[in-house]
Amino acid sequence: MTIVPHQSPTGATASTGRLPDRQRQRLALALLVSAQFLVMLDTSIVNVALPSIQSELGFGSAAVTWVVNAYVLSFAGLLLLSGRAADVFGRRRLFITGAGLFTLGTLIAALATGPVMLIGGRVVQGVGAAALSPAAMSLLLATFPAEQRARAMGSWGAASTLGGATGVVTGGLLAGSVGWRSVFLVTVPVSVAAAALARRVLHPDVATGRRTLDWVGAALATAAVITLVHGAVDAGDHAWTSPRVLGLLAASVVLATAFVLVERRVADPLVPLELFGSRMTRRGVGLALLGGSTRGSTFVLVALYFQQALAMTPQQAGIAMVPTSLAGFAVSLGLLPRALKTFGPLRTLVLGLVLLAGGQLWLAYSPQELGYVLEVLPGLLLVATGVALSFTPTTMVLASAVPASHTGLASGLASASMQVGGALGTAAFIVVGASAGRQATGVLDGSGFTAAFTAAAVVALATAALGWHACAGRAVDGRESEVRGRTCR
Repeated sequence: MTIVPHQSPTGATASTGRLPDRQRQRLALALLVSAQFLVMLDTSIVNVALPSIQSELGFGSAAVTWVVNAYVLSFAGLLLLSGRAADVFGRRRLFITGAGLFTLGTLIAALATGPVMLIGGRVVQGVGAAALSPAAMSLLLATFPAEQRARAMGSWGAASTLGGATGVVTGGLLAGSVGWRSVFLVTVPVSVAAAALARRVLHPDVATGRRTLDWVGAALATAAVITLVHGAVDAGDHAWTSPRVLGLLAASVVLATAFVLVERRVADPLVPLELFGSRMTRRGVGLALLGGSTRGSTFVLVALYFQQALAMTPQQAGIAMVPTSLAGFAVSLGLLPRALKTFGPLRTLVLGLVLLAGGQLWLAYSPQELGYVLEVLPGLLLVATGVALSFTPTTMVLASAVPASHTGLASGLASASMQVGGALGTAAFIVVGASAGRQATGVLDGSGFTAAFTAAAVVALATAALGWHACAGRAVDGRESEVRGRTCR
């Protein structure tokens, strides 16, 4: 049965017959952005605690990376399925389910007595996060009408930025003072509150007809994404030409091909292929994939740059990143809503990518003898501004290109594309840097970082050109003209 929030053209819901009052909207916004904050927090909060986890639970040096990878792979692999499930089973229902699964996984991880239990908990956490994120985004788009959406999306972007930054700081403080288990337990009150408040704050899903979920397609899509991301992650430790990496990438291609064949034949596909008949949908996926590759890789490269090129300690590197987090938060809350109203999501995205490229080129070519304030900080501020202006509009562009009944799918598709792009970009740019430098793979010198940041900037500018062309080109039909009117000003 398809269960989706039914809205009138003005945004009123079938359950109330009118727009939610201001208090309910504020509570809904706080709830939805807190869920995104939680998801982004958990992507970074565990990293600092890895040495403590390794020593207490007896992880090997390679196996401990699966504390992170188990979450990343399950999260990335299930985003597409979860986005579609939100449209089919109900967005509020999936939001509550995701919050419950996230809480369960967190408790399993916090109480783990060995590596298997901890990794299992991280997998459950990833599944819950994969349900939470696209459900929250689609609920936000459905709750706030167009004239109020810019401010809401700014808050969403700020939560994403703040979550990732807070995770690094909070993880270090908790792991060092209370112990690594507290790194997991600190998120429990937020996820429990999200599940409890959702029924009171979010409008109920309304049944609109009987539908089924394409489980075969879902299994193939999930397996294809997981093997692709796994291959990209492994490329950081193995050569791209190694049998392990090539095997994973080949398996991903085979699974993706099988997925397309299945989607052409089933009556109710996971991803209706006719959506890709829209040029704007195809471009939206390309923008998410390419933009994700340059955004997702940049902060990894910056962290490596601090410690490998500038010889900072992990604590110094964390402090050096604080201005980036503050700038991203401020831009998301202050500048992003204004840019969306003035330029539209697509041109805002283009502006963000150009600024991101400027920051990457600054980091690539600024002389090291200038010191942190002149050599690094301007580039970091440009990067933070560029990421804030291009991250959230990516989902808005893709969501605008599909019918309202597929908002959950669009959110999942955008998130999955950005996750895959981030994994591929990080691996590719590190390989570019290692090839250009004089160090071993994964350890870059000055010339290696110059090459890696330059390659990331080239991709950012190419993605910006793709977005600009989407606004500047001629619309092929009335539907594309309508979509362009919503995304370009």
